[in-house]
Amino acid sequence: MRDLELKTESLAERDQKHLWHPLTQHKTSPEMLPVTKAKGCILTDDQGKEYIDAISSWYTAVYGHCNKYITDKVAAQMQNLDQVVFSGFTHEPAIKLSEALVKILPKGQQKLFFNDNGSTATEIGIKMALQYHHNLGNDRKVMLAFEEGFHGDTFGAMSVSGLSVYNGAFEDHFIRVERIPVPTGKNNAEVIEQLRSILADKNIAGFIYEPLIQGAAAMKFHDAEGLNEVLKICRGNDVVLVADEVMTGFGKTGRYFASDYMEEKPDVVCMSKALTAGLLPMGLTSCSMKIYNAFYSDEIAKGLFHGHTYTANPLACAAALAAVELLVSEEMQENIQRISQANLDFVNKLSQHPKVKNARSKGVIMAFELDIQTDRYGSLRNRLFKFFMDRGVFLRPLGNTIYIVPPYVISENELKKVYSVIEDSLSVF
Repeated sequence: MRDLELKTESLAERDQKHLWHPLTQHKTSPEMLPVTKAKGCILTDDQGKEYIDAISSWYTAVYGHCNKYITDKVAAQMQNLDQVVFSGFTHEPAIKLSEALVKILPKGQQKLFFNDNGSTATEIGIKMALQYHHNLGNDRKVMLAFEEGFHGDTFGAMSVSGLSVYNGAFEDHFIRVERIPVPTGKNNAEVIEQLRSILADKNIAGFIYEPLIQGAAAMKFHDAEGLNEVLKICRGNDVVLVADEVMTGFGKTGRYFASDYMEEKPDVVCMSKALTAGLLPMGLTSCSMKIYNAFYSDEIAKGLFHGHTYTANPLACAAALAAVELLVSEEMQENIQRISQANLDFVNKLSQHPKVKNARSKGVIMAFELDIQTDRYGSLRNRLFKFFMDRGVFLRPLGNTIYIVPPYVISENELKKVYSVIEDSLSVF
C-alpha cells in the first residue's frame, strides 16, 4: 500500500515530507525541482526538460557531469578498495593524488591533510595557523580575515566569515577575528595602513583569504598587487597565510590556483569543490614544511589531532586524481582559455548596457550587477532565477549580481545560449 501511495506522488511532493534543504527558508521557498539525470553541461528534470548548468553545480562539476574518464577510474577503484581508515593505514590512490597535486599547487606546498568538504578544509587551515603558534609558544590567538569573506559553515569557518546572514545566531561562540577591507587598487594604501595597525598588537596567528575573488560575496574581485602586499607584510610578521581556494582552485581563474597570480605564496591552501570534479565529497588542506615542522615533535599533544571517518577515501582520491589529469591536459587548458576569452568579449559587450554595472571577468568566472537595489535573497533574485530556468539555463543570482562559472567542457553553442538568455533578462528586469 505504501509503495502504491508513493507512485501517485511526485518527487517534489515526496521531498517535502522529510527533507530540509541548505540555504532555504522552506516557508517562503517554492518546492524543489527534481533532477533525474546529468551529463556534460546538461541537467534533466523529472519532466524531461533540460537546463545548461552554467555554474558547474556550485563550481564542482567543471569537467562536465558524469565525465566518463573520471567515472571509469572510480569504477575500477571500487572493485579493489572502497574504504579504509587513514589513521595507521595508507593506500596508492592517496599517494598518487598527493604526488600529482604537489606538482600543480603553489610553490612550497609539501604536506596534504585530507578532510571532507570546503568548510572542513578551511577549519583545518585555521587550526593549523592557531596551533602552529601554540606549538611554538607564541601567544597568538586571533585570526585576520577580509570583510565579506565566506569560508564555510563549521564554527571556525563561520568565525572568519563576514556574511552575517549565514552566521547571526552563532556569533557569541566564535573565535576572535580582526577584519580588513579587500584591496581594490584604489584603496590599497588605506588597507595597508589598517593592516599595520592591527599587526602592531602582535596577536594575529593567521590570515585567511579568498585569493582575488570572494565567491559568496557575489563574485567580488580584488587587486592582485594589493593582495600581494598584504601577504608580504603578514609574512614579515610571521602570520600564517591560509589561502581558501575552495572556489577559485583548479583552473577557474585561468591558472591552476588564484594564488598563482601573486609572488607571495600561501603557507596553507584549502581545497574542495572541483577537487573531485563534483563526483564525490572530499576536501584537502595542504601546507608548507615550515608549518608541518611545528607539529613534528616527540610530544604527542603537538600533533594535529583532527580526523574524519572518510579521510582520504580511496574512491574520492581516484576521482580527484582523474580530475587533476584532465585539468593539466592540453585539451582542458585550451577549453579554459576559450571560455576565458569568450567571457572577456561578453563583458566588453555588457559594459555598454545602461542597466549593467561593474561587468568583470577572470578565467571562466564572469559577473556583473544589475543597476537595481535589492536584498541578497529578495524577490529580484527569485524572479531572475525563474527567468533563467524557464529558458533552460541554471544560474543562481546573488541579489542583483548575475554570474557564471561554466564547466570547462561547455560547447560554443551552449555558452552562446547562456549569454543570450542573460542579455534577454536585461530587457525584462
